[in-house]
Parts: sequence; C-alpha cells; structure tokens
Amino acid sequence: MNKLKSSKPGLGAAVEGKALVLKCAFSARYDLDVKTGKFLRPGLATEDACVAGKILIADRAKGGVASSWLLREMVRLGTAPAALVFNNAGPVMVQAAAFAGISLLDGFEEDVTEVLTQDQQLWLDPANREIVAE
Repeated sequence: MNKLKSSKPGLGAAVEGKALVLKCAFSARYDLDVKTGKFLRPGLATEDACVAGKILIADRAKGGVASSWLLREMVRLGTAPAALVFNNAGPVMVQAAAFAGISLLDGFEEDVTEVLTQDQQLWLDPANREIVAE
C-alpha cells in the first residue's frame, strides 16, 4: 500500500473508489458532458471514459465559476466524480467542489498523475489529508 499526504486541508467526506488519471489540466465546464459524465475533449482520457463514481486525478484545475454549477448538476444527475485530486486545484475548483459537495484533495509533494495509476483502488481521507492506494 502506498500513502500520499497533502500539505493542504482537504474538503469533504472520506471516499473509496477507482482512480481515473489525467496527465494534464482539467476543466469541469469544458471537458465533461454533464448528462453522461464522459469527456468532451478528444484525447483527454481513453475513449468512453466516464467520471461517474470515480476519483478523478489531474495535474491542475482550469476554468471559471461555471464549474460550480456544472459539478452540482452532475451530482444531481448521478454523473459526478466521487472525488477530485489535483497537484494544484486552485481556489475556483475548491469552491466548485464545496458547492457541489464533492470531496477534494490537492497539494502533494509527489506528482499524483505519476504516482497513482488508472483504475487503482483508492481511499481518500480529506480530514487526515491523505490518500491510501492499493
């Protein structure tokens, strides 16, 4: 088992799930289909990859305040990720996750997109600022 510690306070409840790893920046507003949870931008993830119920891992967040409403609508529709993990989330994504009720961690010493792997089973514990990977 591998344990990663965040240097920043986490947000939300503890979550268990499979990792969906992106090796780039991520915009909830422009990269996701709210109705399906699938990716809109070609080449961002494997074909037909879906964030619903997954722990989405990405280098950094990009985008604006529309991410808040998009993620909240995805939660309502059941297409939202179970949690978000970034090397650098940025304040807008932290606000969006809080508004939507999605757990979030960021600020790790290691690059999470390199340490965590696709479909790896993860336990995310925002209160203790850690991820445990099987």
